[in-house]
Amino acid sequence: MDTASSGSTTISPELAEEAEANDLLTLGVEEEYLLVDAVEPRAVEAVEEVFDHVPAEMRDAVQHEFMRSQIEVASPPQLHLDVLADALRNLRRTVAEAADAAGVRLLAMGTGPATGPLIRVVDKPRYHRMRERFGDLAPGPGMCGTHVHVSVPDDETGVQILNHLRPWLPIFQAATANSPLSGGRDTGYASWRSLLWERWPTVGPAPYLRSFDEYQTMIADLEASGAMLDEGMLYWYARLSANYPTVEIRMGDVMPTADDAVLLAALARALVATLLRDVRAGVPAPDVPHPLLMAAHWRAAHDGLEGVNIDMATREPRPAWRLMRQLFDYVRPELERHGDLETATVLMGRLRSQGTGAARQRAILSQGGSVSDVVDRFARLTRGDADEK
Repeated sequence: MDTASSGSTTISPELAEEAEANDLLTLGVEEEYLLVDAVEPRAVEAVEEVFDHVPAEMRDAVQHEFMRSQIEVASPPQLHLDVLADALRNLRRTVAEAADAAGVRLLAMGTGPATGPLIRVVDKPRYHRMRERFGDLAPGPGMCGTHVHVSVPDDETGVQILNHLRPWLPIFQAATANSPLSGGRDTGYASWRSLLWERWPTVGPAPYLRSFDEYQTMIADLEASGAMLDEGMLYWYARLSANYPTVEIRMGDVMPTADDAVLLAALARALVATLLRDVRAGVPAPDVPHPLLMAAHWRAAHDGLEGVNIDMATREPRPAWRLMRQLFDYVRPELERHGDLETATVLMGRLRSQGTGAARQRAILSQGGSVSDVVDRFARLTRGDADEK
């Protein structure tokens, strides 16, 4: 959901020099996970116990989240996709082993699939202030997402990239859908987390902004209104990081496997790099009406990739997988330039054959499995034990 200080550490001078010399963009990934009972599919308050078992050398990359049944990891910023993939796999396995040692399980799922006890917020002053200000906007075990950071040259350019990103983010959201279950039943939405999250006052597509000054003014106005405590609560689907020189794409559910997250990161970097060319060339961002964007994001939450979404160029419904393929083809030159095309092609094919996390959960249920079976399977996927290749 949110931490004021979440994000990746500073990139090494060597990687920064390589990126600048070749005009390449760096990227990092944050993932939020649920902690669930060792046997039952319910979430449990165990973050402190899990954190105690995280090796000291890994703790800079592991953080508390809003609820005591959540934990977050943040990869270091990387230039090379294979290094990012190794870092994410290592983080998942390390935290999963810490969860095992604490007597619970780590689960990459957008929100809790089963009813459980009331979960309290983490004992931090900021979180208590959020609870006091906003009340019961975050009931249940918590909402777990994926955030991808992509480097940008400066804040002014970053704001223009945010404008260009707006029509592409619904299909990203559809690809990450991984929370169809709540209270032990199918909600009818591929991403129920998206519907829960939208209750917060600053959640939604970023508005069209003319400059970084306007971006900063908007933040100040929202803080003055009481709709957020600080810039960390700017929950737009894409924003500028408050701590790092990056655009942060943050509307998606946490995804079942590290490979899923790596595909999302590769596509996000390639899209930002593609849009950066347009910004530098003075190409104006598409004028997409806000209500249409909201409709597309609702459709993404409802259908995932297994239904339809809105083609922003024609404003007509299209099969979501066709739009996903359109995105891939659009960013293919930058995937290739960054050395990511081969990996992204393989992972795209795997996502196409297996479906989103929501589709995988529903497949288990359709084959006679239970919610417990879903959680068992996804706990193995989270740590990398289950083979889906």
